[in-house]
Amino acid sequence: MIRIDIATLFPEMCEAVLGESIIGRARKKQLVEIHCHNIRDYSPDPKHHRVDDSPYGGGKGMVMQPEPIWQCYLDIVRQSGSRPYVIYMSPQGKTLTQQKALELRSVPHLLLLCGHYEGVDERIIEKIVDEELSIGDYVLTGGELAAMVVTDSVVRLCEGVLPAEECYQNESHMNGLLEYPQYTRPEEWEGMRVPEVLLSGHHANIEKWRAEQSLARTRIKRPDLLKDDK
Repeated sequence: MIRIDIATLFPEMCEAVLGESIIGRARKKQLVEIHCHNIRDYSPDPKHHRVDDSPYGGGKGMVMQPEPIWQCYLDIVRQSGSRPYVIYMSPQGKTLTQQKALELRSVPHLLLLCGHYEGVDERIIEKIVDEELSIGDYVLTGGELAAMVVTDSVVRLCEGVLPAEECYQNESHMNGLLEYPQYTRPEEWEGMRVPEVLLSGHHANIEKWRAEQSLARTRIKRPDLLKDDK
């Protein structure tokens, strides 16, 4: 069973999302273990729980101090009895992909560090961070949304979370292509009909149609995915 710890200034924000839907049910069934930790609880300032300060060298904004993050990390190690693989959610990191989610699924213990303000002191990155990840080339106000995206993308791939592997094997990006179009009842809606092949019951023809549609959709919507296609 995978364990994911999230170090954040807003644990309630994370819990509100990760306690719902498929991820919430997986937690209740103890298929995954997810813990959200408030970095402010580890502040050396017991009165104000301050965790940030102005940057050396000047500039706008505040920087998260290394000590509260370090103490949070040490407490997670003590609680779990293991050293987690630490990912810092950062716009400077490599972009999250489906293949990366598959890789992380096999890591038994992940710690997702959420920055805020102008980020975190570089020294804590050098000391504990194994990898930096981004969910896109843009900047968010904090790492929480990105951490929830990573958590969702990884957990749904874990054994038992979805009814069967087939639920994600044909999804977009699993084989380098986008997923084929999906349809459900009614057969006709607003003058538009479901493709006849899907109503035929001929499984070989359906699979052939889906493969063709997957390739065609990728060429139209994401031709960059086919740049190595011969």
